[in-house]
Amino acid sequence: TCTFYGTANSNQMLMEFMGLHLPSSAFVHPKTELRTALVKQAAVQAALLAQAEHLIGVGEMLDERSIVNAIVGLMATGGSTNHTLHLVAIARAAGIVIDWSDFDDISRTVPLLARVYPSGQADVNQFHAAGGIAYVMRELLDAGLLHEDVHTVVGTGLRAYTQEPYLHDGVLRWRDTALHSLNDTIVRPVSHAFSPNGGLKLLQGNLGRAVIKVSAVPEANHIVEAPARVFTEQAQVIAAFERGELNRDCVVVLAYQGPRANGMPELHQLTPQLSVLQNQGYKVALVTDGRMSGASGKIPAAIHLTPEALLGGNIAKIQNGDMLRLNAITGELNVLVDVQTLQMRPVNPPDLSPHHHTVGRRLFTGMRGLS
Repeated sequence: TCTFYGTANSNQMLMEFMGLHLPSSAFVHPKTELRTALVKQAAVQAALLAQAEHLIGVGEMLDERSIVNAIVGLMATGGSTNHTLHLVAIARAAGIVIDWSDFDDISRTVPLLARVYPSGQADVNQFHAAGGIAYVMRELLDAGLLHEDVHTVVGTGLRAYTQEPYLHDGVLRWRDTALHSLNDTIVRPVSHAFSPNGGLKLLQGNLGRAVIKVSAVPEANHIVEAPARVFTEQAQVIAAFERGELNRDCVVVLAYQGPRANGMPELHQLTPQLSVLQNQGYKVALVTDGRMSGASGKIPAAIHLTPEALLGGNIAKIQNGDMLRLNAITGELNVLVDVQTLQMRPVNPPDLSPHHHTVGRRLFTGMRGLS
């Protein structure tokens, strides 16, 4: 899909961990004979499944074990934070209830085995060449961190997904993946993981609940305690940066970006500016009820904060200068203001009329009109 390990490529990874792709096909480059062969084989496999005497449909393939495997894959590879929304919805469609506490519990157990941009310097092509999903899958299976006894599009059992495809005289075949990582700066075994914990973490406190992608954040920046600088539009943050007003320790608070208020626009435009501030030695972080996909990078970013501002969340009551504490080690996210003072503060929402909505908000509105 792209070389960046954001939401799109995290989707590819999840489908493989859930047994819905052909093994190790997620990151095969599109402009190759191997990709063409895999596309053709995928059609053949779909036809075979449809003709099977004991047909197992996707609705029967996916169960609690499949959902847990998907979360494990997300944590082990440092995938996109958007899947803390997507996987919850996928599970619910299957009649399975999960929430962010489940992600957090699994993250405490599953080690981080991959570093792919923005969590590292390698792109997904380099990750695939170093062993990729097949290698990660085998390491997790051998460590007892995945459910092996699941149904997949190639049969029963996840062990088939530890193999990689290749062409032999133009014929598509599979073989066992490399025994050792072909580049341990990109992918590592469980015994030598980048971190004993997974790529995402749950934050909780008097601001509510949020998620943070810690796989890319240097340990020195896992704790940020600094005064708030409050905004209600992404463009306001960029303008303040350009005026030099953020050249200090600060927590950028961007409210009214949640699904009810603004359709959760992508906030990855803020990553370059906040990265510059962090590189200059300032302690900076972002707190928002919006989303940042897989693009939060090395900036401590508490995103998807709920309850969102428009639904009465305390993020709407933060004022410039309030001290905020984000601690990705303990999972704390608090505004250091006493509860009574916080409750008595007035809330002044910005103009949320349609002309202020982002392209994403207009798109979602259009889609709802078609449904």
